[in-house]
Amino acid sequence: MGFREHSAYVRRIVGIVLAVLLIGGVAAAVVAGRDSDGSSGTAATTVRGVIGSEKAEFFADPETVKALAARGLTVRAETSGSWAMDQLSLDGQDFTFPGSKAPADELRRRSAVEAGPLRPFYSPLVVVAHRNAAEVLAANGLVRLKANGTSKFATRGTLLMGPYLKAAEADRTWQQLEGASGQAELSGTVFITSTDPVSSNSGALYLAAASYVADGGRVATDTAAVDRTAGLMRKLVQVQGAQQTSSDAPFRDFISGVGNPLVLVYESQVASLLTHSRRQEIGDLVVLYPDTTVSSDHTLVPLTAAGQRLGELLSTDPRLRELAVRHGFRPQGAPAEFTAATADHTDYIDQGLTGVRQAPVPTAEVLRTMARRARG
Repeated sequence: MGFREHSAYVRRIVGIVLAVLLIGGVAAAVVAGRDSDGSSGTAATTVRGVIGSEKAEFFADPETVKALAARGLTVRAETSGSWAMDQLSLDGQDFTFPGSKAPADELRRRSAVEAGPLRPFYSPLVVVAHRNAAEVLAANGLVRLKANGTSKFATRGTLLMGPYLKAAEADRTWQQLEGASGQAELSGTVFITSTDPVSSNSGALYLAAASYVADGGRVATDTAAVDRTAGLMRKLVQVQGAQQTSSDAPFRDFISGVGNPLVLVYESQVASLLTHSRRQEIGDLVVLYPDTTVSSDHTLVPLTAAGQRLGELLSTDPRLRELAVRHGFRPQGAPAEFTAATADHTDYIDQGLTGVRQAPVPTAEVLRTMARRARG
């Protein structure tokens, strides 16, 4: 063998050895990566579904992704208004996850899974207000503020639904309220910004609570009941003009200092802001718990066995429950978890929902009728 042939032969041998070493290194890296996320090298099952936007941050959280991967699941979710989910094609989906039981009951009819819906966590509806608006409402008997032991300003209070609805019925304006003069941002009709009740869960539940109070503590069960409060429900909705289909956008606008001074949101949105150490974004926010409200029972409807598995994990897995609490949700049947997580934020969060009455929610059919009438 000549010198050139010998050199080429050596280069080929070296190349083969390096290739083997490289392949081995890549394989080791893949195994290590799998082991590092707790999946022990097991291929993850991809679970696809439709969720309410208020749960998007929870599912997008890298810690949630990691916790699900440790249980062999990868979730691919798209968002939709809870009351619009039944209009979607659910082909290829494993679950739907609306914000309350009523739309879930409708979606369950499309499920081939015998097991019922799962409700891993819930969140009451609250109203966020800028401090000046809350103080004006308090001075006029529409709000009762709670003193904050660490500040001269109140950061939490109770929205008195009866007086508020009477003000809405009378088309009261901010200018008619004592203490509002000279505050340019408090002008026009007093109203709460909510989401589109035809497509969005929080907007529909707002009407459920308001109609219950307006009708003397009776839940609407038929067209006659809807008729009794239809005029007021129309005022609550139409004064807002165009409405969003998700509570996320109005809440972000509020935190940014734009939009209406009163906005209906989920308590979980406020709690998440606090527990993620973003208190600098709170500003002059005051959290108002309506004395009559509705808790949004986030209800997962499994469409396949994989969706059922996801719902069970969200309900029982300690790490996933911990992460749900970190995103502001109250786990079903475990108040201590939420209490511990929000212990440093009781100036804003009413852990025990003191003095808050839960309004029954009409059936999906009645609530849809009420929403359509309110929208005109």
